[in-house]
Amino acid sequence: MNKLIEYVELDVRPILRAGGEPFEKIMEAVASLAPGKGLRLFATFKPTPLFHVLGAKGYAHVEKPLEGGDWEIEFYPDGAAQAAGAVANGSPQAASGQDWPEPAHSMDVRELDPPEPMVNILAKIEGMADGQVLSALLNREPLFLLPELAKRGHQWRGGFEADTYKLLVRVGAAHEEAA
Repeated sequence: MNKLIEYVELDVRPILRAGGEPFEKIMEAVASLAPGKGLRLFATFKPTPLFHVLGAKGYAHVEKPLEGGDWEIEFYPDGAAQAAGAVANGSPQAASGQDWPEPAHSMDVRELDPPEPMVNILAKIEGMADGQVLSALLNREPLFLLPELAKRGHQWRGGFEADTYKLLVRVGAAHEEAA
């Protein structure tokens, strides 16, 4: 556990035990963190998908099992990513955006149910050339898509504009190597 970081504590075990979904509360806590601060999370299970989501936002983590099957996870700013200045709009995969070309393709997948937005976006970028940009409109933050984009070597920027999540994906060289 990183003792040099100040942590904000969030215990979502009561929410989980009541059958609720604490994701929004967790993301609100992360968004409210001051620079250099971390989040100490207590949960009833090991939140593996959250590791990828917060990793994409520039946070590393340390996990510790507690008695009774509960977990304590400390999320802290990943110094390597931040020192390199690589975090932009929550994405360690995002460049500044100023050097990005205009989108070559645009998609509106707001009317589709998950996982169709993710499937359609991944299919579209597979046919695009390196450096091209795809613009997509979604009705929610694509939490499972973002780590997949990073894994495939693509860069992304995104954020909410009113009630629409606007995602820009710049196609990287890694997708051709995987093909």
